[in-house]
Amino acid sequence: MSHKPKTVLVVDDDEGMRDTLTAILKRDYRVLRVATGEAALPILSREDVDLMLLDVRLPGISGFEVLRIVKENYSLVEVIMISAISEIETAVQAMKHGAYHYITKDFDYDQLRSLVRHAGERQDLNRQVLTLSAQVAEQGEREFIVGPSKVMREIVDLVKKIGKLSATVLVLGESGTGKELLARMIHRESGEPDAPFIAVNLAAIPRDLTESTLFGHERGAFTGAHRQQLGKFELASGGTLFLDEIGDLRLDLQSKLLRAIQEGEIERVGGSKPIKTEFRLIAATNLDLDKAVKEGRFREDLYYRINVIPIKLPPLRERPEDIPQLADFFVRRYNTRFRKQIQGLSDSTFAVLKKYWWPGNIRELENLIERLVAMSDKDYISEEDLPLDLHFAQLEPQNDHSESLFEDASNTFERSFILRALEKCGGNVTATAEYLGIPLSTLKYKMDKLDVRQLAKRLRGA
Repeated sequence: MSHKPKTVLVVDDDEGMRDTLTAILKRDYRVLRVATGEAALPILSREDVDLMLLDVRLPGISGFEVLRIVKENYSLVEVIMISAISEIETAVQAMKHGAYHYITKDFDYDQLRSLVRHAGERQDLNRQVLTLSAQVAEQGEREFIVGPSKVMREIVDLVKKIGKLSATVLVLGESGTGKELLARMIHRESGEPDAPFIAVNLAAIPRDLTESTLFGHERGAFTGAHRQQLGKFELASGGTLFLDEIGDLRLDLQSKLLRAIQEGEIERVGGSKPIKTEFRLIAATNLDLDKAVKEGRFREDLYYRINVIPIKLPPLRERPEDIPQLADFFVRRYNTRFRKQIQGLSDSTFAVLKKYWWPGNIRELENLIERLVAMSDKDYISEEDLPLDLHFAQLEPQNDHSESLFEDASNTFERSFILRALEKCGGNVTATAEYLGIPLSTLKYKMDKLDVRQLAKRLRGA
């Protein structure tokens, strides 16, 4: 916790009481003081107030009204109500409205100090709860999302079977398919979810730092090694070590990894004695390791050692039926982050997404949904909101003639152009024809040809 003193705001119309409270608290707290509720509210908006000592009876806005405003707008501020007389009904009302405590003005000095200290401790606890909640929410965002496709259901069933086993797992899949999230899911199924999960992206570590990052180093092992450092293998002891992009690991370090797996021990850089470590290894790569072995870029014995339980994550383009569930999940996530209330994506939008190639897989889909949610102020994201490169994915020429491809491209651009004009005119077809400067009959013909009449009806209904 920070050593910065907490700020106490004293609100009392009695100057003598303000002086007394300030004298009691100023040694341990930063004390601000005002005589009225009207003067207190601006301070709350510009100062980081932690605690309040608030008189029940104030000129103008009453103490209870100030308490109500504080609890509605500054919920972490703990309020101690003060009254000249002891009234059970007043005390009960104060606590009911969210006050931390209620005391009379004939208080004992030590009692007051203790009460303020405990109020501060409760505020610290509330802040910690909020922090932990944010961390839990962040972990929730890193959830492995499973769609309705058969292949993903089979993967989840396999994970549940192998979760509690100590066997090494090799996750194969293109970039962006969620290999690390799957590894975290396997870790959670281990029965010891509180054990460490250490993730290392080998492709992101500079080559000259890979060994010390994985195995640690002793002080003085190399220039700049001013102190001993534990490596990822030691940090993962008792838990799971996830090595992403293992196909990028240097050949000389592949032998050290093989020993760590087989013998359960490592040596730090510059060290002279083996260090025992026990962990569950999950490796992942987007490379063809069979090919890498044949080309001499990956050790055959290591390959067989890590390929005990292989799991292949399919690319998103091979499971388009999962896209609606994934997209809806990302919409909810970014609704929360951007404070939006978008209900989802239209059916026609999903139709476009399902035909796209998704070279970046789930990561690309998430980035797209984040951008769409951030930019949209509508209830539903429609296909005209999508970037043009996704519309190009729908161009499927019926034969090898370039005229067919050109016609498909023209229709795609024309359809998008009409959709945007319809939206601008609120779905009014007559107004849209005037806006585009074409006859109404021509617009209706093109709307039928390009299948956009339903959208116009929906826009009019909105």
